[in-house]
Amino acid sequence: MLFFSFFKTLVDHEVTVELKNDIQIKGTLKSVDQYLNIKLEDIQVVDELKHPHLSSVKNVFIRGSVVRYVHLPGNAVDTALLEDGRFLQMQVDH
Repeated sequence: MLFFSFFKTLVDHEVTVELKNDIQIKGTLKSVDQYLNIKLEDIQVVDELKHPHLSSVKNVFIRGSVVRYVHLPGNAVDTALLEDGRFLQMQVDH
C-alpha cells in the first residue's frame, strides 16, 4: 500500500516507465491503482527508432506486472513522506 499511496502523489507529474521488455515510455502520470497499473498521457517512447510502431500512440495503460522501473523527477519526491510511510508500515507489519 505504501507504493500505491506514493504514486498517487505523483499524478500529473512527468515520469518515465521502463518495461521488462526494455521499452521506456515517458509521459504524464494520470492514474495508478492498487495493482500499480499505470495510465500515462502525452507519451513519447524514449528510443523511438527502435520502436516505431509506438510513435503514433498518445495514451497508454500499463499493467503493473510488466513494469521494471519508474523513473521520477527528483523534485517530485517527498522523501520525508516516504520515510514516515515506511516507518508506519513497519509498525503495522509487526
